[in-house]
Amino acid sequence: MSLTTTTDELHARFGASAILPDDPGYDEARALHNGMIDKRPAVIVRCGSADDIVGALEFARTSNLAIAVRGGGHNGPGFGSVEGGLVIDLSPMNRVDVDADRRTARVQGGATWAQVDRATHAHGLATPAGIISTTGVGGLTLGGGHGYLTRKHGLTIDNLLEAEVVLADGRVVTASESEHPELFWALRGGGGNFGVAVSFTFRLHPVHTVICGPTAWPSSATADILRWYRDFLPAQDEDLYGFFASMTVPPTPAFPEAFHLHKACAVVWCYTGDPARADEAFAPVRQMEPAFEGLAAAPYPALNSTFDALYPKGLQWYWRGDFVRTVPDGAVEAHARFNEELPTMHSTMHLYPIDGAVHRVGQTETAWAYRDVNFSQVIAGVDPDPANAELIKRWAVDYWDATHPYSAGGAYVNFMMDEGQDRVRATYGPNYRRLTEIKAQYDPGNMFRINQNILPAGSPNAE
Repeated sequence: MSLTTTTDELHARFGASAILPDDPGYDEARALHNGMIDKRPAVIVRCGSADDIVGALEFARTSNLAIAVRGGGHNGPGFGSVEGGLVIDLSPMNRVDVDADRRTARVQGGATWAQVDRATHAHGLATPAGIISTTGVGGLTLGGGHGYLTRKHGLTIDNLLEAEVVLADGRVVTASESEHPELFWALRGGGGNFGVAVSFTFRLHPVHTVICGPTAWPSSATADILRWYRDFLPAQDEDLYGFFASMTVPPTPAFPEAFHLHKACAVVWCYTGDPARADEAFAPVRQMEPAFEGLAAAPYPALNSTFDALYPKGLQWYWRGDFVRTVPDGAVEAHARFNEELPTMHSTMHLYPIDGAVHRVGQTETAWAYRDVNFSQVIAGVDPDPANAELIKRWAVDYWDATHPYSAGGAYVNFMMDEGQDRVRATYGPNYRRLTEIKAQYDPGNMFRINQNILPAGSPNAE
Protein backbone atom coordinates (compact mmCIF):
# COMPACT_ATOMS: atom_id res chain seq x y z
CA MET A 1 0.00 0.00 0.00
CA SER A 2 1.51 3.34 -0.99
CA LEU A 3 1.73 6.31 1.36
CA THR A 4 -0.37 8.34 -1.09
CA THR A 5 -3.16 5.77 -0.96
CA THR A 6 -3.07 5.44 2.80
CA THR A 7 -3.01 9.19 3.41
CA ASP A 8 -6.11 9.46 1.22
CA GLU A 9 -7.70 6.90 3.53
CA LEU A 10 -6.51 8.86 6.55
CA HIS A 11 -8.10 12.05 5.23
CA ALA A 12 -11.30 10.11 4.60
CA ARG A 13 -11.30 8.87 8.20
CA PHE A 14 -10.06 11.93 10.07
CA GLY A 15 -10.85 14.80 7.73
CA ALA A 16 -9.11 18.03 8.72
CA SER A 17 -7.66 16.31 11.79
CA ALA A 18 -5.06 14.71 9.49
CA ILE A 19 -2.49 17.35 8.51
CA LEU A 20 -0.06 16.71 5.65
CA PRO A 21 2.94 18.78 4.49
CA ASP A 22 0.96 20.53 1.74
CA ASP A 23 -1.98 21.38 3.99
CA PRO A 24 -2.56 24.90 5.34
CA GLY A 25 -1.36 25.15 8.92
CA TYR A 26 1.18 22.34 8.60
CA ASP A 27 4.13 24.47 9.77
CA GLU A 28 2.18 25.73 12.76
CA ALA A 29 1.03 22.21 13.61
CA ARG A 30 4.54 20.74 13.50
CA ALA A 31 6.23 23.51 15.54
CA LEU A 32 7.53 22.43 18.94
CA HIS A 33 8.25 24.42 22.08
CA ASN A 34 12.01 24.11 21.44
CA GLY A 35 12.76 26.24 18.39
CA MET A 36 16.09 24.43 17.98
CA ILE A 37 14.20 21.33 16.78
CA ASP A 38 12.93 21.40 13.19
CA LYS A 39 11.27 18.15 12.10
CA ARG A 40 8.96 17.53 9.16
CA PRO A 41 6.62 14.61 9.87
CA ALA A 42 4.82 12.91 6.99
CA VAL A 43 1.47 13.10 8.82
CA ILE A 44 0.13 14.81 11.93
CA VAL A 45 -3.09 13.37 13.33
CA ARG A 46 -4.93 15.48 15.88
CA CYS A 47 -6.68 12.83 17.91
CA GLY A 48 -9.89 13.50 19.80
CA SER A 49 -10.49 10.06 21.31
CA ALA A 50 -8.96 6.70 22.10
CA ASP A 51 -10.49 5.38 18.86
CA ASP A 52 -8.63 8.07 16.92
CA ILE A 53 -5.37 7.01 18.55
CA VAL A 54 -6.04 3.36 17.71
CA GLY A 55 -6.71 4.33 14.09
CA ALA A 56 -3.57 6.45 13.87
CA LEU A 57 -1.44 3.62 15.26
CA GLU A 58 -2.90 1.17 12.76
CA PHE A 59 -2.25 3.59 9.91
CA ALA A 60 1.36 4.05 11.03
CA ARG A 61 1.83 0.30 11.32
CA THR A 62 0.48 -0.49 7.84
CA SER A 63 2.39 2.44 6.29
CA ASN A 64 5.64 1.57 8.10
CA LEU A 65 5.86 5.03 9.66
CA ALA A 66 7.70 5.79 12.89
CA ILE A 67 5.46 7.26 15.62
CA ALA A 68 5.91 10.23 17.91
CA VAL A 69 3.36 11.22 20.55
CA ARG A 70 2.85 14.88 21.33
CA GLY A 71 1.10 16.34 24.35
CA GLY A 72 2.34 19.84 25.17
CA GLY A 73 5.35 19.67 22.84
CA HIS A 74 7.79 20.85 25.56
CA ASN A 75 10.16 17.89 25.29
CA GLY A 76 13.73 19.25 25.04
CA PRO A 77 15.10 16.94 22.31
CA GLY A 78 11.87 17.19 20.33
CA PHE A 79 10.55 13.68 20.89
CA GLY A 80 7.04 15.06 20.32
CA SER A 81 7.74 14.87 16.58
CA VAL A 82 9.51 12.60 14.12
CA GLU A 83 11.14 13.28 10.78
CA GLY A 84 9.13 11.61 8.00
CA GLY A 85 6.88 9.77 10.44
CA LEU A 86 3.48 10.13 12.06
CA VAL A 87 2.77 12.47 14.98
CA ILE A 88 -0.12 11.59 17.28
CA ASP A 89 -1.11 15.07 18.48
CA LEU A 90 -3.20 14.81 21.64
CA SER A 91 -3.89 18.54 22.03
CA PRO A 92 -7.65 18.22 21.28
CA MET A 93 -7.91 15.79 24.21
CA ASN A 94 -7.71 18.34 27.02
CA ARG A 95 -10.73 17.75 29.22
CA VAL A 96 -10.28 17.98 33.01
CA ASP A 97 -12.98 16.51 35.29
CA VAL A 98 -12.64 17.22 39.01
CA ASP A 99 -14.33 15.17 41.72
CA ALA A 100 -13.98 17.56 44.63
CA ASP A 101 -15.54 15.15 47.14
CA ARG A 102 -13.04 12.42 46.36
CA ARG A 103 -10.24 14.94 45.71
CA THR A 104 -9.39 13.47 42.34
CA ALA A 105 -9.12 14.76 38.79
CA ARG A 106 -9.35 12.83 35.54
CA VAL A 107 -7.21 14.61 32.97
CA GLN A 108 -6.99 13.77 29.28
CA GLY A 109 -3.53 13.21 27.84
CA GLY A 110 -3.40 16.38 25.74
CA ALA A 111 -4.15 18.85 28.54
CA THR A 112 -1.65 21.36 29.85
CA TRP A 113 -1.04 22.06 33.51
CA ALA A 114 -2.65 25.49 33.10
CA GLN A 115 -5.90 23.72 32.30
CA VAL A 116 -5.51 21.39 35.27
CA ASP A 117 -4.61 24.22 37.66
CA ARG A 118 -7.61 26.27 36.55
CA ALA A 119 -10.05 23.38 37.03
CA THR A 120 -8.69 22.17 40.36
CA HIS A 121 -8.16 25.64 41.84
CA ALA A 122 -11.89 26.30 41.58
CA HIS A 123 -12.22 23.67 44.33
CA GLY A 124 -9.18 24.77 46.34
CA LEU A 125 -7.20 21.72 45.20
CA ALA A 126 -3.98 20.96 43.30
CA THR A 127 -1.43 18.26 42.55
CA PRO A 128 2.37 18.58 42.06
CA ALA A 129 3.18 19.72 38.53
CA GLY A 130 6.25 21.60 37.32
CA ILE A 131 6.85 25.37 37.25
CA ILE A 132 5.61 26.31 33.75
CA SER A 133 1.91 25.81 33.17
CA THR A 134 2.10 25.51 29.37
CA THR A 135 3.82 22.15 29.87
CA GLY A 136 1.82 19.10 28.81
CA VAL A 137 0.37 16.86 31.48
CA GLY A 138 1.32 13.65 29.65
CA GLY A 139 5.03 14.18 29.16
CA LEU A 140 5.65 15.63 32.61
CA THR A 141 3.70 12.87 34.35
CA LEU A 142 5.20 9.93 32.48
CA GLY A 143 8.69 11.25 33.22
CA GLY A 144 7.93 11.52 36.94
CA GLY A 145 6.99 15.15 37.51
CA HIS A 146 8.20 17.52 40.21
CA GLY A 147 7.31 21.07 41.15
CA TYR A 148 6.35 23.51 43.89
CA LEU A 149 4.28 20.98 45.87
CA THR A 150 6.76 18.10 45.70
CA ARG A 151 8.36 18.32 49.14
CA LYS A 152 4.90 18.23 50.72
CA HIS A 153 3.00 15.94 48.34
CA GLY A 154 5.59 13.99 46.33
CA LEU A 155 6.18 13.60 42.63
CA THR A 156 3.36 13.83 40.12
CA ILE A 157 3.54 10.03 39.71
CA ASP A 158 3.16 9.60 43.46
CA ASN A 159 -0.29 11.14 43.02
CA LEU A 160 -1.25 9.10 39.95
CA LEU A 161 -4.08 6.69 40.73
CA GLU A 162 -4.62 5.21 37.28
CA ALA A 163 -4.03 5.82 33.59
CA GLU A 164 -5.99 4.81 30.50
CA VAL A 165 -3.53 3.75 27.80
CA VAL A 166 -3.65 2.70 24.15
CA LEU A 167 -1.10 -0.09 23.69
CA ALA A 168 1.01 -0.86 20.63
CA ASP A 169 -1.39 -3.65 19.59
CA GLY A 170 -4.37 -1.30 19.70
CA ARG A 171 -5.86 -2.46 22.99
CA VAL A 172 -7.16 0.21 25.35
CA VAL A 173 -6.45 -0.67 28.97
CA THR A 174 -6.59 0.90 32.40
CA ALA A 175 -3.40 0.66 34.44
CA SER A 176 -3.56 0.94 38.22
CA GLU A 177 -2.40 -0.90 41.33
CA SER A 178 -5.11 -3.51 40.66
CA GLU A 179 -5.22 -3.63 36.83
CA HIS A 180 -2.09 -4.16 34.76
CA PRO A 181 0.02 -3.36 37.83
CA GLU A 182 3.33 -3.93 36.02
CA LEU A 183 2.35 -1.43 33.35
CA PHE A 184 1.26 1.01 36.05
CA TRP A 185 4.63 0.62 37.74
CA ALA A 186 6.43 1.36 34.46
CA LEU A 187 4.28 4.37 33.56
CA ARG A 188 5.33 6.06 36.79
CA GLY A 189 8.63 7.45 35.49
CA GLY A 190 9.27 5.24 32.46
CA GLY A 191 8.32 7.91 29.93
CA GLY A 192 6.29 7.29 26.78
CA ASN A 193 7.76 3.85 26.18
CA PHE A 194 4.68 1.76 26.88
CA GLY A 195 1.73 3.31 25.07
CA VAL A 196 -0.28 6.46 24.44
CA ALA A 197 -1.88 7.90 27.54
CA VAL A 198 -5.55 8.71 26.94
CA SER A 199 -6.10 10.01 30.46
CA PHE A 200 -4.67 10.20 33.97
CA THR A 201 -6.48 10.20 37.30
CA PHE A 202 -4.66 12.19 39.98
CA ARG A 203 -5.01 12.54 43.72
CA LEU A 204 -5.54 16.19 44.70
CA HIS A 205 -4.56 18.10 47.83
CA PRO A 206 -5.98 21.19 49.54
CA VAL A 207 -3.93 24.05 48.06
CA HIS A 208 -5.36 27.48 47.28
CA THR A 209 -3.34 30.57 48.22
CA VAL A 210 0.40 30.22 48.83
CA ILE A 211 3.10 32.61 50.07
CA CYS A 212 5.52 32.72 47.19
CA GLY A 213 8.01 34.64 45.10
CA PRO A 214 11.75 35.17 44.67
CA THR A 215 14.54 36.33 46.89
CA ALA A 216 17.64 37.35 44.92
CA TRP A 217 21.26 38.20 45.54
CA PRO A 218 24.02 39.48 43.21
CA SER A 219 25.85 36.75 41.31
CA SER A 220 28.98 37.47 43.36
CA ALA A 221 27.13 35.91 46.32
CA THR A 222 26.35 32.66 44.48
CA ALA A 223 28.83 30.48 46.37
CA ASP A 224 27.77 31.74 49.80
CA ILE A 225 24.04 31.51 49.09
CA LEU A 226 24.28 28.07 47.49
CA ARG A 227 26.23 26.70 50.47
CA TRP A 228 23.56 28.08 52.77
CA TYR A 229 20.69 26.80 50.61
CA ARG A 230 22.02 23.21 50.24
CA ASP A 231 22.04 22.82 54.05
CA PHE A 232 19.06 24.99 54.94
CA LEU A 233 16.26 23.69 52.76
CA PRO A 234 16.42 19.92 53.44
CA ALA A 235 16.20 20.70 57.16
CA GLN A 236 12.98 22.72 56.85
CA ASP A 237 9.36 21.71 57.26
CA GLU A 238 7.92 20.28 54.05
CA ASP A 239 5.52 23.21 53.72
CA LEU A 240 8.51 25.31 52.63
CA TYR A 241 9.70 24.74 49.07
CA GLY A 242 12.25 26.77 47.15
CA PHE A 243 14.29 26.11 44.03
CA PHE A 244 17.71 27.69 43.58
CA ALA A 245 18.41 29.52 40.32
CA SER A 246 21.37 31.08 38.57
CA MET A 247 19.86 33.75 36.35
CA THR A 248 19.93 37.08 34.62
CA VAL A 249 17.18 39.26 36.08
CA PRO A 250 14.60 39.71 33.30
CA PRO A 251 13.33 43.21 32.49
CA THR A 252 9.82 42.59 33.79
CA PRO A 253 7.67 44.45 36.34
CA ALA A 254 8.16 41.56 38.78
CA PHE A 255 11.68 42.88 39.49
CA PRO A 256 12.80 46.43 40.33
CA GLU A 257 14.29 48.20 37.32
CA ALA A 258 17.64 48.61 39.09
CA PHE A 259 18.09 44.82 38.93
CA HIS A 260 17.12 44.34 35.28
CA LEU A 261 19.62 42.34 33.20
CA HIS A 262 22.02 41.93 36.14
CA LYS A 263 23.34 38.43 36.81
CA ALA A 264 22.04 37.05 40.08
CA CYS A 265 21.36 33.97 42.13
CA ALA A 266 17.88 33.48 43.52
CA VAL A 267 15.55 31.13 45.33
CA VAL A 268 11.92 30.98 44.16
CA TRP A 269 9.78 30.06 47.15
CA CYS A 270 6.42 28.43 47.76
CA TYR A 271 5.06 28.16 51.30
CA THR A 272 1.91 26.08 51.77
CA GLY A 273 1.72 26.21 55.56
CA ASP A 274 -0.29 28.43 57.87
CA PRO A 275 0.00 32.01 56.52
CA ALA A 276 0.29 33.25 60.10
CA ARG A 277 3.59 31.36 60.36
CA ALA A 278 5.03 32.51 57.04
CA ASP A 279 7.19 35.24 58.59
CA GLU A 280 8.65 32.65 60.95
CA ALA A 281 9.38 30.29 58.05
CA PHE A 282 11.08 33.01 56.01
CA ALA A 283 13.01 34.62 58.89
CA PRO A 284 16.21 32.62 58.17
CA VAL A 285 15.94 33.61 54.51
CA ARG A 286 15.73 37.29 55.38
CA GLN A 287 18.74 36.88 57.64
CA MET A 288 20.71 36.17 54.45
CA GLU A 289 19.93 39.78 53.45
CA PRO A 290 18.65 39.33 49.91
CA ALA A 291 19.12 42.31 47.61
CA PHE A 292 15.56 41.80 46.46
CA GLU A 293 12.53 40.13 48.00
CA GLY A 294 9.28 39.52 46.12
CA LEU A 295 7.38 37.35 48.61
CA ALA A 296 3.60 37.76 48.62
CA ALA A 297 0.37 35.77 48.85
CA ALA A 298 -0.90 34.50 45.49
CA PRO A 299 -3.26 31.86 44.08
CA TYR A 300 -1.33 28.71 43.34
CA PRO A 301 -2.06 28.84 39.57
CA ALA A 302 -0.52 32.33 39.44
CA LEU A 303 2.72 30.94 40.88
CA ASN A 304 2.72 27.92 38.57
CA SER A 305 2.40 30.21 35.52
CA THR A 306 4.88 32.90 36.61
CA PHE A 307 7.49 31.90 34.02
CA ASP A 308 5.14 31.20 31.10
CA ALA A 309 5.62 34.60 29.46
CA LEU A 310 9.39 34.55 29.97
CA TYR A 311 9.71 31.19 28.19
CA PRO A 312 7.24 31.26 25.28
CA LYS A 313 7.10 28.69 22.51
CA GLY A 314 9.85 28.93 19.89
CA LEU A 315 12.96 29.81 21.91
CA GLN A 316 16.17 27.90 21.27
CA TRP A 317 16.76 25.36 24.07
CA TYR A 318 19.59 23.03 24.99
CA TRP A 319 19.55 21.45 28.42
CA ARG A 320 21.29 18.85 30.53
CA GLY A 321 20.17 17.39 33.84
CA ASP A 322 21.43 15.43 36.83
CA PHE A 323 20.18 14.09 40.14
CA VAL A 324 22.15 15.48 43.08
CA ARG A 325 22.39 14.14 46.63
CA THR A 326 24.22 17.19 47.93
CA VAL A 327 26.24 20.11 46.56
CA PRO A 328 29.84 19.77 47.75
CA ASP A 329 32.16 22.75 47.74
CA GLY A 330 33.73 21.73 44.42
CA ALA A 331 30.30 21.84 42.78
CA VAL A 332 29.51 25.14 44.50
CA GLU A 333 32.57 26.74 42.95
CA ALA A 334 31.64 25.42 39.50
CA HIS A 335 28.12 26.82 39.83
CA ALA A 336 29.47 30.20 40.88
CA ARG A 337 31.85 30.29 37.90
CA PHE A 338 29.23 29.37 35.31
CA ASN A 339 26.71 31.81 36.79
CA GLU A 340 29.16 34.58 35.96
CA GLU A 341 29.39 33.14 32.43
CA LEU A 342 25.63 32.98 31.71
CA PRO A 343 25.61 33.45 27.93
CA THR A 344 22.12 34.94 27.41
CA MET A 345 19.30 36.49 29.44
CA HIS A 346 17.08 33.37 29.28
CA SER A 347 19.84 30.87 30.14
CA THR A 348 19.67 29.49 33.64
CA MET A 349 20.45 26.71 36.11
CA HIS A 350 17.87 25.41 38.56
CA LEU A 351 18.20 23.06 41.53
CA TYR A 352 14.75 21.67 42.37
CA PRO A 353 14.28 20.01 45.78
CA ILE A 354 12.99 16.44 45.57
CA ASP A 355 13.24 15.36 49.18
CA GLY A 356 10.49 15.21 51.80
CA ALA A 357 7.55 13.16 50.55
CA VAL A 358 9.59 11.85 47.61
CA HIS A 359 11.84 10.01 50.05
CA ARG A 360 8.91 8.18 51.59
CA VAL A 361 8.48 6.07 48.43
CA GLY A 362 10.89 3.18 47.95
CA GLN A 363 13.44 2.98 45.13
CA THR A 364 11.68 0.07 43.46
CA GLU A 365 8.07 1.10 44.11
CA THR A 366 7.94 3.07 40.84
CA ALA A 367 10.16 3.25 37.76
CA TRP A 368 11.71 6.50 39.12
CA ALA A 369 14.85 5.12 40.76
CA TYR A 370 16.47 8.07 42.53
CA ARG A 371 14.41 8.27 45.70
CA ASP A 372 17.37 9.17 47.93
CA VAL A 373 18.59 12.34 46.22
CA ASN A 374 17.79 15.86 47.41
CA PHE A 375 17.83 17.84 44.16
CA SER A 376 17.05 17.61 40.46
CA GLN A 377 19.40 19.89 38.54
CA VAL A 378 18.84 21.35 35.11
CA ILE A 379 21.25 23.51 33.12
CA ALA A 380 19.37 25.27 30.33
CA GLY A 381 20.94 27.31 27.57
CA VAL A 382 18.07 29.36 26.13
CA ASP A 383 17.81 32.24 23.66
CA PRO A 384 15.38 33.50 21.00
CA ASP A 385 18.09 33.87 18.31
CA PRO A 386 18.99 30.75 16.28
CA ALA A 387 22.41 32.34 15.71
CA ASN A 388 23.14 31.71 19.39
CA ALA A 389 22.23 28.02 19.32
CA GLU A 390 25.81 26.80 19.39
CA LEU A 391 26.76 29.33 22.09
CA ILE A 392 24.07 28.21 24.50
CA LYS A 393 24.72 24.54 23.79
CA ARG A 394 28.43 24.90 24.44
CA TRP A 395 27.80 26.71 27.74
CA ALA A 396 25.30 24.04 28.88
CA VAL A 397 27.59 21.13 27.97
CA ASP A 398 30.67 22.72 29.57
CA TYR A 399 28.66 23.50 32.71
CA TRP A 400 27.32 19.93 32.86
CA ASP A 401 30.82 18.50 32.34
CA ALA A 402 32.04 20.55 35.32
CA THR A 403 29.24 19.52 37.71
CA HIS A 404 28.34 15.98 36.58
CA PRO A 405 31.17 14.36 38.58
CA TYR A 406 29.38 15.57 41.74
CA SER A 407 26.04 14.07 40.69
CA ALA A 408 24.29 10.81 41.60
CA GLY A 409 24.80 9.52 38.05
CA GLY A 410 21.40 9.66 36.36
CA ALA A 411 18.97 12.45 35.54
CA TYR A 412 15.29 13.32 35.36
CA VAL A 413 14.30 12.03 31.90
CA ASN A 414 12.45 15.27 31.17
CA PHE A 415 15.72 17.21 31.57
CA MET A 416 17.75 15.17 29.07
CA MET A 417 18.55 15.70 25.41
CA ASP A 418 19.06 12.72 23.09
CA GLU A 419 22.12 11.49 24.99
CA GLY A 420 22.20 7.77 24.21
CA GLN A 421 21.43 4.47 25.89
CA ASP A 422 24.06 4.73 28.61
CA ARG A 423 22.35 7.82 30.02
CA VAL A 424 18.96 6.10 29.89
CA ARG A 425 20.34 3.10 31.79
CA ALA A 426 22.01 5.37 34.35
CA THR A 427 18.73 7.19 34.89
CA TYR A 428 16.76 4.03 35.70
CA GLY A 429 19.59 2.28 37.55
CA PRO A 430 18.43 -0.93 39.25
CA ASN A 431 14.94 -0.54 37.73
CA TYR A 432 16.14 -0.67 34.13
CA ARG A 433 16.03 -4.48 33.73
CA ARG A 434 12.44 -4.66 34.99
CA LEU A 435 11.50 -1.87 32.58
CA THR A 436 12.97 -3.80 29.63
CA GLU A 437 10.89 -6.82 30.61
CA ILE A 438 7.69 -4.77 30.81
CA LYS A 439 8.58 -3.14 27.51
CA ALA A 440 8.91 -6.61 25.94
CA GLN A 441 5.47 -7.49 27.28
CA TYR A 442 3.61 -4.36 26.15
CA ASP A 443 5.65 -3.10 23.17
CA PRO A 444 7.88 -5.95 21.94
CA GLY A 445 8.39 -4.30 18.54
CA ASN A 446 9.47 -1.00 20.12
CA MET A 447 6.77 0.94 18.27
CA PHE A 448 7.10 3.65 20.91
CA ARG A 449 10.78 4.46 20.45
CA ILE A 450 10.83 8.21 19.83
CA ASN A 451 11.62 8.94 23.48
CA GLN A 452 14.30 8.24 26.07
CA ASN A 453 14.06 4.71 24.81
CA ILE A 454 13.89 1.59 26.92
CA LEU A 455 14.71 -1.37 24.71
CA PRO A 456 12.57 -4.54 24.97
CA ALA A 457 14.24 -7.37 26.83
CA GLY A 458 15.81 -9.79 24.37
CA SER A 459 16.51 -7.16 21.73
CA PRO A 460 20.10 -6.21 20.75
CA ASN A 461 21.75 -3.83 23.25
CA ALA A 462 18.87 -4.18 25.71
CA GLU A 463 21.19 -5.25 28.52
